[in-house]
Amino acid sequence: MGSNRELSRVSIDDLAELGAEAIVDQLRALENEKSALSARQARLAFALDLARRAEQADVGMPAEKLGAGVGAEIALARRESPAKGSRLLGLAKALVTEMPRTLAALETGQLDEWRATLLVRETACLSAADRAAVDEELAADAGTFDGAGDRTITAAARAAAYRRDPRTVTERAAHAATERYVSVRPAPDTMCYLTALLPAAQAVAVYAALSRAAVAARNDGDPRNDGDPRTRGQLMADALVDRTTGTPGGISGIGIQLVMTDRTLFQGDSEPARLSGYGIVPAGWARALLTGGTEGPAGDDSGRGIGGGVGKNLSFPVWLRRLYTAPTTGELTAMDSRARIFPAGLRRLIQTRDDTCRTPYCDAPIRHLDHVVPWHTGGPTAATNAAGLCEHCNHTKETPGWSAQPRPGPGRHTLELTTPTGHSYRSTAPPLPGTGPPDGVCRISPTAGTTDSGAKSSRERRRARHRRARALLHGRVEDRTAA
Repeated sequence: MGSNRELSRVSIDDLAELGAEAIVDQLRALENEKSALSARQARLAFALDLARRAEQADVGMPAEKLGAGVGAEIALARRESPAKGSRLLGLAKALVTEMPRTLAALETGQLDEWRATLLVRETACLSAADRAAVDEELAADAGTFDGAGDRTITAAARAAAYRRDPRTVTERAAHAATERYVSVRPAPDTMCYLTALLPAAQAVAVYAALSRAAVAARNDGDPRNDGDPRTRGQLMADALVDRTTGTPGGISGIGIQLVMTDRTLFQGDSEPARLSGYGIVPAGWARALLTGGTEGPAGDDSGRGIGGGVGKNLSFPVWLRRLYTAPTTGELTAMDSRARIFPAGLRRLIQTRDDTCRTPYCDAPIRHLDHVVPWHTGGPTAATNAAGLCEHCNHTKETPGWSAQPRPGPGRHTLELTTPTGHSYRSTAPPLPGTGPPDGVCRISPTAGTTDSGAKSSRERRRARHRRARALLHGRVEDRTAA
Protein backbone atom coordinates (compact mmCIF):
# COMPACT_ATOMS: atom_id res chain seq x y z
CA MET A 1 0.00 0.00 0.00
CA GLY A 2 2.87 2.36 0.81
CA SER A 3 4.39 1.88 -2.66
CA ASN A 4 1.04 2.79 -4.28
CA ARG A 5 0.91 6.03 -2.31
CA GLU A 6 4.48 6.86 -3.33
CA LEU A 7 3.64 6.16 -6.97
CA SER A 8 0.59 8.43 -6.69
CA ARG A 9 2.72 11.25 -5.23
CA VAL A 10 5.35 10.87 -7.94
CA SER A 11 2.66 10.96 -10.62
CA ILE A 12 1.13 14.14 -9.20
CA ASP A 13 4.57 15.74 -8.91
CA ASP A 14 5.30 14.91 -12.54
CA LEU A 15 2.01 16.46 -13.63
CA ALA A 16 2.68 19.57 -11.59
CA GLU A 17 5.96 20.03 -13.45
CA LEU A 18 4.00 20.43 -16.70
CA GLY A 19 3.04 23.94 -15.66
CA ALA A 20 -0.39 25.49 -15.18
CA GLU A 21 -0.97 26.27 -18.86
CA ALA A 22 -0.26 22.72 -20.02
CA ILE A 23 -2.43 21.29 -17.24
CA VAL A 24 -5.40 23.43 -18.30
CA ASP A 25 -4.86 22.43 -21.93
CA GLN A 26 -4.92 18.76 -20.96
CA LEU A 27 -8.06 19.21 -18.86
CA ARG A 28 -9.82 20.74 -21.84
CA ALA A 29 -8.54 18.06 -24.21
CA LEU A 30 -9.75 15.30 -21.89
CA GLU A 31 -13.17 16.96 -21.60
CA ASN A 32 -13.41 17.05 -25.40
CA GLU A 33 -12.43 13.39 -25.50
CA LYS A 34 -15.14 12.52 -22.96
CA SER A 35 -17.72 14.25 -25.15
CA ALA A 36 -16.47 12.41 -28.24
CA LEU A 37 -16.71 9.10 -26.40
CA SER A 38 -20.26 9.96 -25.30
CA ALA A 39 -21.17 10.53 -28.95
CA ARG A 40 -19.61 7.18 -29.83
CA GLN A 41 -21.65 5.50 -27.09
CA ALA A 42 -24.82 7.10 -28.50
CA ARG A 43 -24.10 5.68 -31.96
CA LEU A 44 -23.36 2.23 -30.48
CA ALA A 45 -26.57 2.30 -28.44
CA PHE A 46 -28.57 3.15 -31.55
CA ALA A 47 -26.86 0.35 -33.48
CA LEU A 48 -27.63 -2.13 -30.68
CA ASP A 49 -31.29 -1.12 -30.77
CA LEU A 50 -31.44 -1.69 -34.55
CA ALA A 51 -29.77 -5.09 -34.25
CA ARG A 52 -31.97 -6.23 -31.39
CA ARG A 53 -35.16 -5.09 -33.14
CA ALA A 54 -34.19 -7.01 -36.27
CA GLU A 55 -33.54 -10.18 -34.24
CA GLN A 56 -36.83 -9.86 -32.38
CA ALA A 57 -38.77 -9.25 -35.60
CA ASP A 58 -37.24 -12.39 -37.12
CA VAL A 59 -38.61 -14.54 -34.29
CA GLY A 60 -42.09 -13.03 -34.65
CA MET A 61 -42.23 -10.60 -31.73
CA PRO A 62 -45.14 -8.10 -32.07
CA ALA A 63 -44.15 -4.72 -33.49
CA GLU A 64 -45.15 -2.85 -30.33
CA LYS A 65 -42.71 -4.94 -28.26
CA LEU A 66 -39.69 -4.63 -30.52
CA GLY A 67 -36.69 -3.20 -28.68
CA ALA A 68 -37.72 -4.61 -25.31
CA GLY A 69 -34.77 -4.99 -22.95
CA VAL A 70 -32.33 -2.87 -24.96
CA GLY A 71 -32.30 -0.06 -22.41
CA ALA A 72 -31.50 -2.57 -19.67
CA GLU A 73 -28.61 -4.02 -21.70
CA ILE A 74 -27.18 -0.54 -22.18
CA ALA A 75 -27.57 0.17 -18.47
CA LEU A 76 -25.67 -2.95 -17.42
CA ALA A 77 -22.89 -2.29 -19.94
CA ARG A 78 -22.51 1.31 -18.71
CA ARG A 79 -22.94 0.42 -15.01
CA GLU A 80 -26.08 2.54 -14.74
CA SER A 81 -29.58 1.90 -13.42
CA PRO A 82 -32.17 0.50 -15.86
CA ALA A 83 -34.07 3.81 -15.78
CA LYS A 84 -30.90 5.67 -16.76
CA GLY A 85 -30.26 3.11 -19.50
CA SER A 86 -33.66 3.80 -21.05
CA ARG A 87 -32.98 7.54 -21.00
CA LEU A 88 -29.59 7.01 -22.62
CA LEU A 89 -31.22 4.96 -25.39
CA GLY A 90 -33.81 7.68 -25.96
CA LEU A 91 -31.02 10.26 -26.14
CA ALA A 92 -29.14 8.14 -28.68
CA LYS A 93 -32.19 7.75 -30.94
CA ALA A 94 -32.95 11.47 -30.90
CA LEU A 95 -29.35 12.51 -31.61
CA VAL A 96 -28.74 10.03 -34.42
CA THR A 97 -32.07 10.34 -36.24
CA GLU A 98 -33.34 13.86 -35.58
CA MET A 99 -30.60 16.11 -34.16
CA PRO A 100 -27.41 15.52 -36.17
CA ARG A 101 -26.00 19.02 -35.47
CA THR A 102 -26.24 18.43 -31.72
CA LEU A 103 -24.57 15.04 -32.14
CA ALA A 104 -21.78 16.64 -34.16
CA ALA A 105 -21.31 19.26 -31.44
CA LEU A 106 -21.04 16.45 -28.89
CA GLU A 107 -18.42 14.68 -31.01
CA THR A 108 -16.30 17.83 -31.29
CA GLY A 109 -16.55 18.74 -27.61
CA GLN A 110 -18.72 21.84 -28.04
CA LEU A 111 -21.40 20.20 -25.87
CA ASP A 112 -21.14 17.60 -23.15
CA GLU A 113 -23.56 14.70 -22.73
CA TRP A 114 -25.68 16.45 -20.10
CA ARG A 115 -26.22 19.60 -22.20
CA ALA A 116 -27.04 17.50 -25.25
CA THR A 117 -29.60 15.76 -23.02
CA LEU A 118 -31.13 19.14 -22.14
CA LEU A 119 -31.61 19.98 -25.83
CA VAL A 120 -33.19 16.59 -26.50
CA ARG A 121 -35.46 16.84 -23.46
CA GLU A 122 -36.81 20.30 -24.28
CA THR A 123 -37.66 19.31 -27.87
CA ALA A 124 -39.17 15.91 -27.08
CA CYS A 125 -42.75 17.04 -27.82
CA LEU A 126 -41.96 18.23 -31.37
CA SER A 127 -42.37 16.33 -34.61
CA ALA A 128 -39.23 14.99 -36.25
CA ALA A 129 -39.27 17.84 -38.79
CA ASP A 130 -39.70 20.55 -36.14
CA ARG A 131 -37.05 19.01 -33.96
CA ALA A 132 -34.60 18.98 -36.84
CA ALA A 133 -35.41 22.65 -37.48
CA VAL A 134 -34.67 23.55 -33.84
CA ASP A 135 -31.47 21.52 -34.08
CA GLU A 136 -30.46 23.63 -37.09
CA GLU A 137 -31.45 26.90 -35.39
CA LEU A 138 -29.49 26.18 -32.22
CA ALA A 139 -26.49 24.60 -33.89
CA ALA A 140 -23.69 24.68 -31.34
CA ASP A 141 -21.01 24.84 -34.04
CA ALA A 142 -22.27 28.32 -34.89
CA GLY A 143 -21.28 29.52 -31.43
CA THR A 144 -24.84 29.53 -30.09
CA PHE A 145 -23.89 28.25 -26.66
CA ASP A 146 -20.40 29.65 -26.17
CA GLY A 147 -20.15 30.45 -22.47
CA ALA A 148 -23.79 29.46 -21.84
CA GLY A 149 -24.84 27.59 -18.73
CA ASP A 150 -27.48 24.90 -18.31
CA ARG A 151 -30.31 27.37 -17.69
CA THR A 152 -29.46 29.40 -20.77
CA ILE A 153 -29.40 26.31 -22.96
CA THR A 154 -32.68 25.07 -21.52
CA ALA A 155 -34.39 28.43 -22.02
CA ALA A 156 -33.16 28.74 -25.61
CA ALA A 157 -34.34 25.25 -26.53
CA ARG A 158 -37.71 25.79 -24.83
CA ALA A 159 -38.28 29.10 -26.63
CA ALA A 160 -37.29 27.63 -30.00
CA ALA A 161 -39.65 24.68 -29.48
CA TYR A 162 -42.52 27.01 -28.60
CA ARG A 163 -41.96 29.10 -31.74
CA ARG A 164 -42.12 25.98 -33.89
CA ASP A 165 -45.24 24.43 -32.35
CA PRO A 166 -46.88 26.50 -29.59
CA ARG A 167 -49.96 24.28 -29.45
CA THR A 168 -48.05 21.08 -28.80
CA VAL A 169 -45.84 22.72 -26.21
CA THR A 170 -48.93 24.04 -24.41
CA GLU A 171 -50.58 20.61 -24.51
CA ARG A 172 -47.40 19.09 -23.13
CA ALA A 173 -47.53 21.48 -20.19
CA ALA A 174 -51.14 20.46 -19.51
CA HIS A 175 -50.24 16.76 -19.72
CA ALA A 176 -47.30 17.21 -17.33
CA ALA A 177 -49.71 17.32 -14.37
CA THR A 178 -50.35 13.59 -14.88
CA GLU A 179 -46.67 12.91 -14.09
CA ARG A 180 -46.82 14.27 -10.54
CA TYR A 181 -45.26 12.04 -7.88
CA VAL A 182 -43.60 11.94 -4.48
CA SER A 183 -40.27 10.24 -3.81
CA VAL A 184 -37.81 9.81 -0.96
CA ARG A 185 -34.06 9.29 -1.12
CA PRO A 186 -31.37 9.10 1.56
CA ALA A 187 -29.37 12.13 2.68
CA PRO A 188 -26.32 12.17 4.96
CA ASP A 189 -26.58 11.81 8.75
CA THR A 190 -29.84 9.81 8.95
CA MET A 191 -31.77 12.44 7.02
CA CYS A 192 -33.85 12.05 3.84
CA TYR A 193 -34.95 14.18 0.91
CA LEU A 194 -38.73 14.04 0.48
CA THR A 195 -39.39 15.34 -3.03
CA ALA A 196 -42.71 16.14 -4.68
CA LEU A 197 -43.19 16.97 -8.36
CA LEU A 198 -46.40 19.03 -8.49
CA PRO A 199 -48.17 21.44 -10.83
CA ALA A 200 -46.75 24.91 -10.25
CA ALA A 201 -49.91 26.36 -8.67
CA GLN A 202 -50.25 23.49 -6.19
CA ALA A 203 -46.55 23.51 -5.29
CA VAL A 204 -46.63 27.25 -4.58
CA ALA A 205 -49.80 26.79 -2.50
CA VAL A 206 -48.22 24.01 -0.41
CA TYR A 207 -45.12 26.10 0.23
CA ALA A 208 -47.20 29.14 1.18
CA ALA A 209 -49.31 27.09 3.61
CA LEU A 210 -46.22 25.70 5.32
CA SER A 211 -44.73 29.17 5.48
CA ARG A 212 -47.86 30.57 7.08
CA ALA A 213 -47.88 27.71 9.59
CA ALA A 214 -44.31 28.56 10.58
CA VAL A 215 -45.16 32.23 11.07
CA ALA A 216 -48.29 31.33 13.07
CA ALA A 217 -46.28 29.03 15.35
CA ARG A 218 -44.12 31.99 16.30
CA ASN A 219 -46.93 34.51 16.73
CA ASP A 220 -49.82 32.56 18.30
CA GLY A 221 -48.90 33.55 21.83
CA ASP A 222 -48.67 29.94 22.98
CA PRO A 223 -46.28 29.87 25.96
CA ARG A 224 -44.95 26.54 24.72
CA ASN A 225 -43.34 28.42 21.85
CA ASP A 226 -41.45 30.78 24.15
CA GLY A 227 -37.77 30.30 23.57
CA ASP A 228 -38.40 27.90 20.68
CA PRO A 229 -34.98 27.55 19.02
CA ARG A 230 -36.37 26.21 15.74
CA THR A 231 -35.68 28.18 12.58
CA ARG A 232 -38.32 29.03 10.01
CA GLY A 233 -37.19 26.12 7.84
CA GLN A 234 -37.39 23.70 10.77
CA LEU A 235 -40.88 24.93 11.66
CA MET A 236 -42.00 24.40 8.06
CA ALA A 237 -40.53 20.88 8.04
CA ASP A 238 -42.28 20.02 11.31
CA ALA A 239 -45.58 21.40 9.98
CA LEU A 240 -45.21 19.18 6.90
CA VAL A 241 -44.78 16.09 9.09
CA ASP A 242 -47.70 17.04 11.35
CA ARG A 243 -50.11 17.71 8.50
CA THR A 244 -49.09 14.67 6.46
CA THR A 245 -49.22 12.11 9.26
CA GLY A 246 -52.17 13.68 11.07
CA THR A 247 -50.38 13.26 14.41
CA PRO A 248 -48.91 16.35 16.06
CA GLY A 249 -45.19 15.89 16.50
CA GLY A 250 -45.04 12.27 15.45
CA ILE A 251 -45.98 9.29 13.38
CA SER A 252 -48.76 6.80 14.06
CA GLY A 253 -49.58 3.52 12.38
CA ILE A 254 -46.62 3.62 9.98
CA GLY A 255 -44.49 0.48 9.73
CA ILE A 256 -40.72 0.80 9.50
CA GLN A 257 -38.15 -1.98 9.51
CA LEU A 258 -34.90 -1.62 11.41
CA VAL A 259 -32.32 -4.40 11.15
CA MET A 260 -29.61 -4.65 13.81
CA THR A 261 -27.60 -7.24 15.68
CA ASP A 262 -28.48 -8.45 19.17
CA ARG A 263 -25.19 -6.94 20.34
CA THR A 264 -26.21 -3.51 19.09
CA LEU A 265 -29.63 -3.70 20.73
CA PHE A 266 -28.79 -5.30 24.07
CA GLN A 267 -25.07 -4.74 24.67
CA GLY A 268 -24.45 -1.22 23.39
CA ASP A 269 -22.31 -2.45 20.50
CA SER A 270 -21.26 0.08 17.83
CA GLU A 271 -22.16 -2.14 14.84
CA PRO A 272 -24.38 0.02 12.54
CA ALA A 273 -27.98 -0.94 11.82
CA ARG A 274 -29.94 -0.79 8.56
CA LEU A 275 -33.20 1.09 8.14
CA SER A 276 -35.19 -0.32 5.23
CA GLY A 277 -35.83 2.34 2.62
CA TYR A 278 -32.88 4.43 3.83
CA GLY A 279 -29.71 2.44 4.41
CA ILE A 280 -27.05 2.25 7.12
CA VAL A 281 -27.66 4.21 10.34
CA PRO A 282 -25.48 4.60 13.48
CA ALA A 283 -25.97 2.12 16.31
CA GLY A 284 -26.80 4.80 18.90
CA TRP A 285 -29.41 6.35 16.62
CA ALA A 286 -31.03 2.95 16.07
CA ARG A 287 -31.20 2.22 19.79
CA ALA A 288 -32.68 5.66 20.44
CA LEU A 289 -35.38 4.96 17.84
CA LEU A 290 -36.46 1.94 19.85
CA THR A 291 -36.03 3.37 23.33
CA GLY A 292 -37.46 6.86 23.06
CA GLY A 293 -34.15 8.70 22.97
CA THR A 294 -32.43 6.75 25.78
CA GLU A 295 -29.71 4.13 25.47
CA GLY A 296 -30.47 0.55 26.44
CA PRO A 297 -33.59 -1.62 26.13
CA ALA A 298 -36.98 -0.36 27.19
CA GLY A 299 -39.84 -2.35 28.65
CA ASP A 300 -42.94 -3.25 26.73
CA ASP A 301 -46.29 -4.71 27.48
CA SER A 302 -46.34 -7.65 25.12
CA GLY A 303 -42.78 -8.80 24.70
CA ARG A 304 -42.92 -7.46 21.11
CA GLY A 305 -43.81 -3.81 21.23
CA ILE A 306 -41.34 -1.20 22.39
CA GLY A 307 -42.66 2.31 22.87
CA GLY A 308 -40.63 5.39 22.14
CA GLY A 309 -38.82 7.17 19.37
CA VAL A 310 -36.00 9.51 18.48
CA GLY A 311 -36.28 12.81 20.31
CA LYS A 312 -39.22 14.33 22.09
CA ASN A 313 -41.21 15.01 18.92
CA LEU A 314 -41.33 11.40 17.68
CA SER A 315 -43.51 8.80 19.35
CA PHE A 316 -44.89 5.67 17.73
CA PRO A 317 -45.18 1.94 18.45
CA VAL A 318 -42.30 -0.25 17.32
CA TRP A 319 -42.45 -4.05 16.96
CA LEU A 320 -39.36 -6.15 17.48
CA ARG A 321 -39.00 -8.98 14.98
CA ARG A 322 -36.16 -11.45 15.30
CA LEU A 323 -33.88 -12.12 12.34
CA TYR A 324 -31.34 -14.94 12.28
CA THR A 325 -28.17 -15.01 10.22
CA ALA A 326 -25.61 -17.74 9.63
CA PRO A 327 -22.71 -17.03 12.04
CA THR A 328 -19.96 -17.43 9.43
CA THR A 329 -21.50 -16.13 6.19
CA GLY A 330 -24.04 -13.53 7.28
CA GLU A 331 -26.75 -15.12 5.13
CA LEU A 332 -30.25 -14.38 6.42
CA THR A 333 -31.59 -17.83 7.25
CA ALA A 334 -34.81 -17.43 9.23
CA MET A 335 -37.28 -14.89 10.50
CA ASP A 336 -40.04 -15.27 13.04
CA SER A 337 -43.45 -13.90 12.15
CA ARG A 338 -46.81 -13.41 13.78
CA ALA A 339 -48.53 -14.12 10.47
CA ARG A 340 -50.05 -17.59 10.04
CA ILE A 341 -49.52 -17.75 6.27
CA PHE A 342 -45.98 -18.83 5.38
CA PRO A 343 -45.66 -16.81 2.14
CA ALA A 344 -46.13 -13.55 4.04
CA GLY A 345 -43.21 -14.34 6.32
CA LEU A 346 -41.10 -15.44 3.36
CA ARG A 347 -41.87 -12.16 1.58
CA ARG A 348 -40.67 -10.19 4.59
CA LEU A 349 -37.49 -12.27 4.78
CA ILE A 350 -36.66 -11.68 1.11
CA GLN A 351 -37.40 -7.96 1.29
CA THR A 352 -35.20 -7.64 4.35
CA ARG A 353 -32.40 -9.64 2.76
CA ASP A 354 -32.39 -7.81 -0.59
CA ASP A 355 -33.30 -4.28 0.62
CA THR A 356 -33.52 -2.84 -2.93
CA CYS A 357 -33.88 -4.22 -6.47
CA ARG A 358 -31.34 -6.98 -7.05
CA THR A 359 -30.51 -6.01 -10.64
CA PRO A 360 -26.91 -4.71 -10.69
CA TYR A 361 -26.69 -0.90 -10.46
CA CYS A 362 -30.43 -0.57 -9.77
CA ASP A 363 -31.32 0.92 -6.37
CA ALA A 364 -35.06 1.16 -6.99
CA PRO A 365 -37.48 -0.01 -4.28
CA ILE A 366 -38.62 -3.64 -4.42
CA ARG A 367 -42.07 -3.92 -6.02
CA HIS A 368 -42.13 -7.56 -7.16
CA LEU A 369 -40.84 -10.76 -5.57
CA ASP A 370 -39.56 -12.86 -8.42
CA HIS A 371 -38.77 -16.56 -8.89
CA VAL A 372 -35.19 -16.42 -10.19
CA VAL A 373 -35.83 -19.68 -12.04
CA PRO A 374 -39.47 -19.30 -13.16
CA TRP A 375 -42.03 -21.34 -11.27
CA HIS A 376 -43.56 -22.67 -14.50
CA THR A 377 -40.19 -24.22 -15.42
CA GLY A 378 -39.78 -25.92 -12.07
CA GLY A 379 -38.28 -23.16 -9.97
CA PRO A 380 -39.15 -23.68 -6.29
CA THR A 381 -40.91 -21.13 -4.11
CA ALA A 382 -38.02 -20.71 -1.69
CA ALA A 383 -35.74 -17.96 -0.45
CA THR A 384 -32.84 -19.46 -2.41
CA ASN A 385 -34.82 -19.04 -5.65
CA ALA A 386 -36.26 -15.61 -4.88
CA ALA A 387 -35.17 -12.07 -5.60
CA GLY A 388 -36.69 -8.69 -4.90
CA LEU A 389 -36.99 -6.65 -8.11
CA CYS A 390 -38.47 -3.34 -9.18
CA GLU A 391 -41.34 -3.52 -11.65
CA HIS A 392 -39.21 -2.48 -14.65
CA CYS A 393 -36.49 -5.07 -13.99
CA ASN A 394 -38.99 -7.86 -13.46
CA HIS A 395 -40.61 -7.16 -16.83
CA THR A 396 -37.19 -6.94 -18.51
CA LYS A 397 -36.19 -10.34 -17.11
CA GLU A 398 -39.18 -11.89 -18.92
CA THR A 399 -37.97 -10.60 -22.30
CA PRO A 400 -36.78 -13.39 -24.65
CA GLY A 401 -33.06 -13.99 -24.39
CA TRP A 402 -32.77 -12.96 -20.74
CA SER A 403 -32.20 -15.54 -18.01
CA ALA A 404 -31.20 -15.74 -14.35
CA GLN A 405 -29.84 -18.47 -12.11
CA PRO A 406 -29.10 -18.67 -8.37
CA ARG A 407 -25.41 -19.23 -7.76
CA PRO A 408 -24.54 -21.28 -4.66
CA GLY A 409 -21.63 -20.32 -2.50
CA PRO A 410 -20.45 -19.94 1.07
CA GLY A 411 -21.46 -16.30 1.25
CA ARG A 412 -24.67 -14.30 0.88
CA HIS A 413 -27.41 -15.07 -1.64
CA THR A 414 -26.06 -14.61 -5.18
CA LEU A 415 -27.73 -14.72 -8.56
CA GLU A 416 -26.38 -14.38 -12.09
CA LEU A 417 -28.23 -12.40 -14.76
CA THR A 418 -27.49 -13.17 -18.42
CA THR A 419 -28.47 -10.83 -21.28
CA PRO A 420 -29.31 -11.86 -24.87
CA THR A 421 -25.71 -11.18 -25.94
CA GLY A 422 -24.43 -13.74 -23.43
CA HIS A 423 -22.92 -11.17 -21.08
CA SER A 424 -23.36 -12.14 -17.43
CA TYR A 425 -23.65 -9.95 -14.35
CA ARG A 426 -23.66 -11.18 -10.75
CA SER A 427 -25.71 -9.75 -7.92
CA THR A 428 -25.03 -10.49 -4.26
CA ALA A 429 -27.45 -9.57 -1.48
CA PRO A 430 -26.17 -6.62 0.59
CA PRO A 431 -24.48 -7.40 3.92
CA LEU A 432 -26.67 -7.37 6.98
CA PRO A 433 -25.49 -5.59 10.13
CA GLY A 434 -22.82 -7.53 11.98
CA THR A 435 -21.69 -9.67 9.03
CA GLY A 436 -18.49 -7.80 8.20
CA PRO A 437 -17.17 -6.89 4.74
CA PRO A 438 -18.66 -8.58 1.62
CA ASP A 439 -17.14 -11.68 0.09
CA GLY A 440 -13.90 -11.05 -1.73
CA VAL A 441 -12.95 -8.09 0.47
CA CYS A 442 -9.75 -8.58 2.44
CA ARG A 443 -10.49 -9.12 6.11
CA ILE A 444 -7.67 -7.67 8.22
CA SER A 445 -7.23 -9.32 11.58
CA PRO A 446 -7.39 -6.87 14.51
CA THR A 447 -4.58 -8.75 16.27
CA ALA A 448 -1.35 -9.86 14.65
CA GLY A 449 -0.85 -13.58 14.53
CA THR A 450 -4.54 -14.56 14.82
CA THR A 451 -4.85 -18.32 14.26
CA ASP A 452 -7.61 -20.53 12.96
CA SER A 453 -8.40 -21.54 16.53
CA GLY A 454 -8.83 -17.87 17.41
CA ALA A 455 -11.26 -17.42 14.52
CA LYS A 456 -13.14 -20.52 15.64
CA SER A 457 -13.40 -19.12 19.17
CA SER A 458 -14.77 -15.88 17.76
CA ARG A 459 -17.48 -17.81 15.90
CA GLU A 460 -18.36 -19.75 19.03
CA ARG A 461 -18.68 -16.53 21.03
CA ARG A 462 -20.91 -15.08 18.33
CA ARG A 463 -23.16 -18.16 18.42
CA ALA A 464 -23.36 -17.91 22.20
CA ARG A 465 -24.46 -14.27 21.98
CA HIS A 466 -27.21 -15.27 19.53
CA ARG A 467 -28.39 -17.97 21.95
CA ARG A 468 -28.42 -15.54 24.88
CA ALA A 469 -30.35 -12.94 22.88
CA ARG A 470 -32.97 -15.48 21.82
CA ALA A 471 -33.30 -16.72 25.40
CA LEU A 472 -33.73 -13.16 26.64
CA LEU A 473 -36.46 -12.42 24.10
CA HIS A 474 -38.36 -15.64 24.82
CA GLY A 475 -37.99 -15.04 28.55
CA ARG A 476 -39.63 -11.63 28.21
CA VAL A 477 -42.59 -13.14 26.40
CA GLU A 478 -43.01 -15.85 29.06
CA ASP A 479 -42.75 -13.34 31.92
CA ARG A 480 -45.40 -11.09 30.41
CA THR A 481 -47.67 -14.05 29.69
CA ALA A 482 -47.38 -15.32 33.27
CA ALA A 483 -48.13 -11.85 34.65
